[in-house]
Amino acid sequence: MSSRNSQANKAAARERLRAEREAQAKKARARRQVLVAAAVVGVLALAGGVGYLVVQANQPDQWDKAATAELVQPKNTTGENGTTVVVGKAEAPKTLELYEDSRCPACASFEQEVGEQIKKDVDAGKFKLQYFGATFIDNAVKGEGSKNALSALGAALNVGPDAFLDFKAALYSKELHPEESVDSFAKDDYLLKVADTVPALKGNAEFKKAVENGTYDRWALEMSKAFNKSGVTGTPTLRMDGKKIETPATAQAFTEAVDKALKG
Repeated sequence: MSSRNSQANKAAARERLRAEREAQAKKARARRQVLVAAAVVGVLALAGGVGYLVVQANQPDQWDKAATAELVQPKNTTGENGTTVVVGKAEAPKTLELYEDSRCPACASFEQEVGEQIKKDVDAGKFKLQYFGATFIDNAVKGEGSKNALSALGAALNVGPDAFLDFKAALYSKELHPEESVDSFAKDDYLLKVADTVPALKGNAEFKKAVENGTYDRWALEMSKAFNKSGVTGTPTLRMDGKKIETPATAQAFTEAVDKALKG
């Protein structure tokens, strides 16, 4: 092979090698551009997702909205913002104050043992019953069930005092009262299931609409404020003439304690 051919072959080989390197470099640049573009899209998508979550997190929830909503007071209420709920005969000599939180397990036990006797005494005119609804368990255990159940109790009170008492009893019943850590009362469907055990509420379209629309949500918040202003720190609590009655564990103990308070 001549020297000239050898040099030409070497030059051609070098040219092919250069062309291959350029092609590889071009492919590498294209891959980098694709990766960079994908990374940018990913970052933008992540930023958009985070932004959406931040916006959603800052949106007012049901109870934030309720705090500034128009106040609708249930029938059968009096006082400031309709937070005075007194059930019973006007001629009853004294008023028994009852402080409860719908999610409270101790309240459930109390109602299961004593609730029926309270209703009998109220119906007989032995005393009037003033109810104070609390919602502090929603903060202690997290959730919305205390507030939502209190709103539903407002809807029941709007139907009538007996519907209110019967619905309250059903909420605290052994069969339907959830564990304190289980926020079943936050669900309207569950509250309506409980209401179906109360004849005055079963199939009651107005009651159902009020529960689902949160008609008495603002009222529930106002009632909770009234509880907080009362100075009572736990539930269930009983008071008469401003004096606390030690919470009785049985109907008989309740009768004895109330009879003593009525005399005092």
